Amino acid sequence: MKKIIGLYVNSYRGLSTEAWLLAVVMLINRTGSMVIPFLSMYMSSALNFTKPQVGMVLGCFGLGSVCGSWLGGWLTDKLGNYKVQTFSLILTVPIFLMLPHFKTFESLAAMIFVLTLVADTFRPANSVSVARYAKPENLTKAYSLNRMAVNLGFSIGPALGGFLATFSYDWIFYGNAIAALSAAIVFVLFFKNRKPRNQIAALLKTEKKLTAGDRNAYLDTPFVIFNVFCCLFSMAFFQLLSTLPLFYKEVKMMTEGQIGILLGFSGFCIVVFEMLLVHAVEHRFTARQVMIYGTGIAGIAYLMLNAPYGVPWLYVSMFILSIGEMLTLPFTATISASRATLNTQGAYMGFNSLAFAAANIFSPYLGTYVAEHYGYNTLWFGTAAVMLFTALGFSWILKKF
Repeated sequence: MKKIIGLYVNSYRGLSTEAWLLAVVMLINRTGSMVIPFLSMYMSSALNFTKPQVGMVLGCFGLGSVCGSWLGGWLTDKLGNYKVQTFSLILTVPIFLMLPHFKTFESLAAMIFVLTLVADTFRPANSVSVARYAKPENLTKAYSLNRMAVNLGFSIGPALGGFLATFSYDWIFYGNAIAALSAAIVFVLFFKNRKPRNQIAALLKTEKKLTAGDRNAYLDTPFVIFNVFCCLFSMAFFQLLSTLPLFYKEVKMMTEGQIGILLGFSGFCIVVFEMLLVHAVEHRFTARQVMIYGTGIAGIAYLMLNAPYGVPWLYVSMFILSIGEMLTLPFTATISASRATLNTQGAYMGFNSLAFAAANIFSPYLGTYVAEHYGYNTLWFGTAAVMLFTALGFSWILKKF
């Protein structure tokens, strides 16, 4: 028991105060992420949208996310991460409050685009904040702590969202608004006038002009290819937020409450195990090795969905998918931050966020199309195949870093 406690203590040791504060803000904000996994069910059950319409609206979610990620990276380099995060959190509040009033396919698609455009400017700015306030030797740990906060929020949010959905789907949107406003208040109170912690951050304040040694994220060929594979990974992985809830409801006959608890279980696993896992692997394996293993494991988790077993098997599959996520996603941010030069962190983190966001344009539509025309079994075989191909891609391109 003492050894286990010691492992946990060592996993969190060395993190800066600011890293913890950023994690608190992220926890509050992501507790309001309850709308995301229920969006497909809301459109199919409450609004009677067809599967292709559901896929297209979720594609608008992805398109807004792409634009927001690019805009957030650009604005962060121009205005600073504090202003971008503050404006993003505040402006999402009225959008969430208005969303329940848009019930047609065209109007909801437009509003979902606007929502993610504004909300996802937050992501690259927040990633830059982590890099600037973290101790350099603990950068991966700082990103893992931030992701742990995301997933703790995501474990609470869907469970709460499933409860609220039993009364009305509208309350899910209102809950998101309250969480975004709370996160904005906490962020401003903690980070207004707070100075960057490490030496790199101080240099970034004084060196605003690009120099000959600065890389352009969008012309850095190995980094561009790396982000293509990040996009492929997320196209497969983020079936978690689009077709997987529909699969649980339509094939496994689960209720919204049961689905919320199962999705929340993923976040719970990451909260409990991610810091331990990252602490165990970051100095024993290269980032390339970890990402190859993580992507392969995630593919196995989706392949398991074709087995004709009950709800306990779905929890096993979700646990394995969470392990794959824990091994892959923290290192994508670390690789991106390490690849950037002093004046281009916003662009690099924005490009990496864009890669994940771009997947959300195509992933929901392709997933719902395959499920509608070829069945869920074909979808899960295809998802596993994409994961395997992506693991091979990471193996190849990361040799060039």
